[in-house]
Amino acid sequence: MQHAVGSPLPPPHQPGHGPAAGWPPAAHHPGPHQPGSVPPPQPGHLGAPSGPVPPAPHPPVPPVPHPPAPQHAPAPPGPDVTGHVPLPPGGPVPMPSAPPAPIVPDPAATTLAVLLIGPAGAGKTSVAKYWADHRRVPTAHVSLDDVREWVRSGFADPQSGWNDHSEAQYRLARRTCGFAARNFLANGISCILDDAIFPDRPAVGLGGWKRHVGPGLLPVVLLPGLEAVLERNAERSGNRRLSDEEVARIHGRMAGWYGSGLPIIDNSQLDVPTTARVLDDVLARAIASPPKW
Repeated sequence: MQHAVGSPLPPPHQPGHGPAAGWPPAAHHPGPHQPGSVPPPQPGHLGAPSGPVPPAPHPPVPPVPHPPAPQHAPAPPGPDVTGHVPLPPGGPVPMPSAPPAPIVPDPAATTLAVLLIGPAGAGKTSVAKYWADHRRVPTAHVSLDDVREWVRSGFADPQSGWNDHSEAQYRLARRTCGFAARNFLANGISCILDDAIFPDRPAVGLGGWKRHVGPGLLPVVLLPGLEAVLERNAERSGNRRLSDEEVARIHGRMAGWYGSGLPIIDNSQLDVPTTARVLDDVLARAIASPPKW
């Protein structure tokens, strides 16, 4: 018996299912000629193709348009930015935490807020600048006298007499310096401030600095002898130079710091770099045991 030669038979049809997967409906093998049906053309007959029949061309599929990507408007900057760099708000400076003993804290590598106190001619500004210039962490120097002299017209010079007007400008400058120190500290920058504070003037004394900067402010008194102060004052010029009588009066009032419990540096025989190193030693002890003030 001979078998028909052609494509293999499709798998048997299962009840309840359509044509088997992968087998198109037109792929069934033709069976015997049935009455009423048109037999397929045979090779050698008229109209029969002499070669393989090419597949019917598929109509081109039009490209699917993609919706345009949504355009997002740039977010508006925050309320407190410089360019594109957000600035954290400045808050009260906390008390610096002392490392556990016996580790000695290194003030040169610690973010600090320092208040350098002393009479005119004590060298506060020179020491503060040098100390800020030679630290291993970013450090700013803010001088209250410089901030107070931002006022040009209407400046109330204390040398002309301490009155309500000069005191109001002093308070304004101190509050400005305190806000600046808090912003520097909030952004990881240490700050040293210098001011001539009289221990017998509580109205404009240390309490205001603590309120404006925070309890972590470390006060240090720079108090050389009277002869050193007079000599340094003589080298000053402009409204920064005081009379000898005024310098002696201020120095005498500053002597009240000896009973305050604050750390005191006598830099009568010390140059600026040496005084800055002594200041580091004093601050290391102040971090380990903060002064009560």
